[in-house]
Amino acid sequence: MYDPLISANAAQQALPSTFWSGTTELLPESPRLQGHLKTDVVVIGGGFTGLLTAYYLATEYGRQVTLLEANRIGFGASARNGGFVLKGSGRLGYGQMAKRWDLDTAKGIYQEFSEAVARVEGLIQDGKIDCNPQEKGYLKIAHSPKAMQTLQAGADFIARHMGQGAEFISPSRLRSDYLNHHQSYGALRLADGFGLNPLKLLLGYARLAREAGVQVFEQSTVLTSVRTAKGFCLETQAGRIDANALVFAGNAYTQPGLTEILKGRFLPILSNVIVTEPLSAAVLAEAGLHSRQVAMDTRILKYYYRLLPENRLLFGGRGAVWGRDADNPVYPARLKEAMDKAFPALTGVGLSYTWHGWLAASLDDMPHVYTRSGEGYSLGYCGAGVSFSSQAAWRLAGMLSGKAAPSLPLYGTPLPGFPLAPLRRMGQWAFYHYGRLVDSLS
Repeated sequence: MYDPLISANAAQQALPSTFWSGTTELLPESPRLQGHLKTDVVVIGGGFTGLLTAYYLATEYGRQVTLLEANRIGFGASARNGGFVLKGSGRLGYGQMAKRWDLDTAKGIYQEFSEAVARVEGLIQDGKIDCNPQEKGYLKIAHSPKAMQTLQAGADFIARHMGQGAEFISPSRLRSDYLNHHQSYGALRLADGFGLNPLKLLLGYARLAREAGVQVFEQSTVLTSVRTAKGFCLETQAGRIDANALVFAGNAYTQPGLTEILKGRFLPILSNVIVTEPLSAAVLAEAGLHSRQVAMDTRILKYYYRLLPENRLLFGGRGAVWGRDADNPVYPARLKEAMDKAFPALTGVGLSYTWHGWLAASLDDMPHVYTRSGEGYSLGYCGAGVSFSSQAAWRLAGMLSGKAAPSLPLYGTPLPGFPLAPLRRMGQWAFYHYGRLVDSLS
C-alpha cells in the first residue's frame, strides 16, 4: 500500500474510486515525458498547487512551464478531499496566532486566508469552471459546552480585531435551521465558506493551465532530481528534463528522496471519507439536515460533513496511522458510527462510497511557501488546501519570479523540521490515542 514516508514514489497508482471520480468525466490523458526536454520552470505535481503555480507563472510572469504528474491529474489529495473551501488552516485560532506572534501578524494571516477563498471564487467565475459550488456558510460545531465558550471567544476576537464578525448559532437554532446534530452545543458560523466538487475544480485548473501554454505530462514519475551548474536535471521513467527552476507541489504525496529541503519537514496523515446513498426527503427531514453549508466540529480528531447536491451526506475524519492499514474497513465503519451518533435517523442508511487520501501536516500547524536558490514548495495545508492552495500558488509564482511576499510566517520561512523525524508516526499514534480519550471525555 502506498505510503509517502515509505514508498519510493507513487508510480503506477490507480485513480482513487471516489464519489467525485464516479460522477465526473476526466479530461483526455496527456502524454508522458519521453526524450530530453529543456524548460524554464518544472513543476512536480498535478494538483491544485502545481496547476495554479504553473498557471500564474505562465500568465503573470510569462515563464515557460512544464508540469509533471506521476499518474493522472486527479490522483492525489486534490481529488480525494471533501471539497471544503474554508478561510483558515491548521488548528490555530487567530487569538492564538496573535499570542504566538503579534496582532498585526494575525491580521495579515486572516487577510491571506480571506483572499484565498475569494481567489477560488474568482477562478471559478472567470474560468467558467462548473464545479457545483453550494450555498455559502461554514458551521464550526461545538462538541461540548467548553468548546462553545472557546468559539464565542474566537468570534469576539474576529469582530474586535479583524473588522468582520462571526455569527453565534444557539443549539436550538442550529437544530431547527441548519443541522439537528445530536452531539452539538451550538455553532460559530462564518459567512464565506462553501462546498464544491474538488475534482471538477481541479480539472478546471488543468484546462486553464493548458490554455496558458503550460506543457503537462502525465504518467511521468520523477525518479531523481539533481541540482546542476545551470539549474536542475530531473529523470523520469522515459525522459529527462533540464530546468532553471523547480517547484515541489505534491503536498503529502511529495517523494521523500527528491530534495533535502523537505526531508523530515512534514507528516503525511490519512483522512477518510464516506458518502451515503441518496437520502429521501423523508429521511432528510427526520435527520434534520436543513442546510448544505459545510460543517466541522471542534474535537481534537475532527469530523467534517456536508449535504451534497445529490442529497447524499459526505462525512469525513481521520483514518489509519500507517499506510499499510489504509484500506482496513474499521476506519469507514468508525466514521459511519460517528455519523449515526450525530444524526441517528441515518443509522439504517447505506454507504455508496468510501475512500481515503493523504494530507500534509506541519509541525507548527501552518502552511509554508518557501523558495531557495531557484527551487520552491508550498506544503503543510493541514487539511485546508482547497482554498489556501490558490493563494499559496499565486505567492509562490511571484516569489520564484522575484516578487516579495508579505512578511508573514506563511511565506519565506521553511517548514520546521520534526524532532526525531523517523519516529513521526509513533508520535502521531500517541496523539491519536490522546485525542480519542480527550474527545470521549469532553
